[in-house]
Amino acid sequence: MGKFTAYKLPLKTLTEGTHEFDYKLDKQFFVNMEYADVRDADLDVHLTVTYRNNIYALDFKITGTVTLLCDRCLDDLILPVDTTYKVNVEYGDDYNDESDDLIVIPHSDNYINVAYMLYDTVVLVIPMKHVHPLGKCNRAMSALLKKHRAHGTGEDAELEDEMLDSIDDMDDSASPSDPRWDALRGLGNDDSAD
Repeated sequence: MGKFTAYKLPLKTLTEGTHEFDYKLDKQFFVNMEYADVRDADLDVHLTVTYRNNIYALDFKITGTVTLLCDRCLDDLILPVDTTYKVNVEYGDDYNDESDDLIVIPHSDNYINVAYMLYDTVVLVIPMKHVHPLGKCNRAMSALLKKHRAHGTGEDAELEDEMLDSIDDMDDSASPSDPRWDALRGLGNDDSAD
């Protein structure tokens, strides 16, 4: 039995109307996909297939969490996932997935495997940089990073030092807001500029 046999959607056996399918994506799914960034996963997939006029409309809803490694402190970073993906599938002479919203599969195929659609949908939700929100990183690791970091020069180095200092100084309770940020937030809400 193949790694992704559970994700085969039997299109030819579906009658006209709406059909629903549920899948569970866990760590093993991403191991099978050879995607090492996901350390753990607990994702529920609800797929609604609407078959009308020889078109299969696939509507995916994926919710749950994936666990990644924080690029800054190396602790687990739990990322919530709540996304959708829609695509139409129809039968034709040859396989064709050049369109963003239509996949054509050969008449000889009795099913379509949705594993790669699920994988792509989840991976596109994961940000390129995996970091905790400011102040949520492991404090001990942040202090070590600051201590052993090669000191650069310029504006970027000063900003990085300021970020690391703020991580060290932050406390889990609510802290007073920075007036510089408050002034910037006020710029977006200025209605008098019309």
